[in-house]
Amino acid sequence: MWIYLAAAGIGLLLGSRSPAAAGAAETMIWPVLGVLLYVTFLQVPLTSLRNAAGDRRFLAAVLVGNFLLVPLLVWALTGVAGLPPAVTLGILLVLLVPCTDWYLSFTHLVRGDTAAAVAVTPLNLLLQLLLLPVYLWLFLGGEFGDLIVTGTVATAAAILIGLPLLAALGTEQVATRRPAVSAWQRRSGVLVVPLVAVVVLLVATSQVGEVTGALHLLPSLAAVFGVFLALAVATGWLLARGLRLPARTARAAVLSLGTRNSFVVLPLALALPPEWRTAAVVIVYQSLIELLGLVLLVWLVPRMVPDPAA
Repeated sequence: MWIYLAAAGIGLLLGSRSPAAAGAAETMIWPVLGVLLYVTFLQVPLTSLRNAAGDRRFLAAVLVGNFLLVPLLVWALTGVAGLPPAVTLGILLVLLVPCTDWYLSFTHLVRGDTAAAVAVTPLNLLLQLLLLPVYLWLFLGGEFGDLIVTGTVATAAAILIGLPLLAALGTEQVATRRPAVSAWQRRSGVLVVPLVAVVVLLVATSQVGEVTGALHLLPSLAAVFGVFLALAVATGWLLARGLRLPARTARAAVLSLGTRNSFVVLPLALALPPEWRTAAVVIVYQSLIELLGLVLLVWLVPRMVPDPAA
């Protein structure tokens, strides 16, 4: 957490002191983000989609929660918040997509069912990529939806999400036959934290004008993201109780609803026209708020869902 905050602070300092650094950061962010997404997708068992249906009750909790109840919650929150359109777009982009990376790490930290979480992650990734344009069209209407599904945004989605996804899928397939590639895949997870820090630094440096212009909105955004996390966790807990999930599986379901996929949608926000670039700042800010909340959830979730067998 402190690494990311330090990266954001250094980036803002560089961007405000040196326009040349801001321009260089804007050029560098695309390849670095592509590498980050590739490494992130390597942590998802993309070739094991058929394993997602292992526990039907857990699958129901995760899918109903993430793709029906959470979108309704996000729609209600954005309606009440009344924030500017670019900010609302950023909130929708980041909160409508469930996490596929540090969700697994935090599920392990709360002693949840990591195997079930790993099994459902490829399905979460596939469904969010398919359903995000539908949600944006429903919530924002044609004008704003066009910003996401056409033009440079569609190109960014195809190149900066599609290519790393295909590269990760190819790597996973080769890893089943080559021990050296399999070892690289296992060890690549250590690159996620430094790569995220570099991306945060580059976003802060290149978007310093948007960051400083949005400072007055940070308390409102913190409230939106804090309320979302609390309500999403409560929703996951209620779903787990209603479906009578075992304790470890219930913890994995709760974490799935509470964590979001910020850096997968970041390329879409960065490809928006300049007047919409605040959305990228909103996405990075959400990831910082979420990390703070997850530190609390590591303590709270095991108490919300006690495990009699522990």
